[in-house]
Amino acid sequence: MTPNVYRFEFERSVPIEEAEMSLHLALFAVEGLFGEARVRLDASYHVVEPCSAIVVDATTEVGAAVVRVFTSLLLHEFGGDGFSVRRAEPAPPAAVEGKAA
Repeated sequence: MTPNVYRFEFERSVPIEEAEMSLHLALFAVEGLFGEARVRLDASYHVVEPCSAIVVDATTEVGAAVVRVFTSLLLHEFGGDGFSVRRAEPAPPAAVEGKAA
C-alpha cells in the first residue's frame, strides 16, 4: 500500500515559519470546502524544524485537499526550486504534533 503522507522539505532560503504560515492558509482554505469541524478532526501535520520540513497526513479526503492547496501555495510563494515534496512513511502516533487549529 502506498503511504498517503507527504514530506515537504524546504531550501535554506525559505523560512520554516513562512512555510508553516502557508500551511495554515491552506487549512483555512480547505475549511471552505469541508467546514471547520471536519478540518480540525481530519487534518494533521508535523513540523520538523531541524530538517526544515513539514509532514502532512493525507490519509483522509480533507488531508489530501490540504496537500493539494498547500503545494499550490508553495509553488506561488517560493517557486518550484524552493521546496521538494515526496511521499513518506507515516510517523508513529506519538510523534504527530500538529492538528489543524
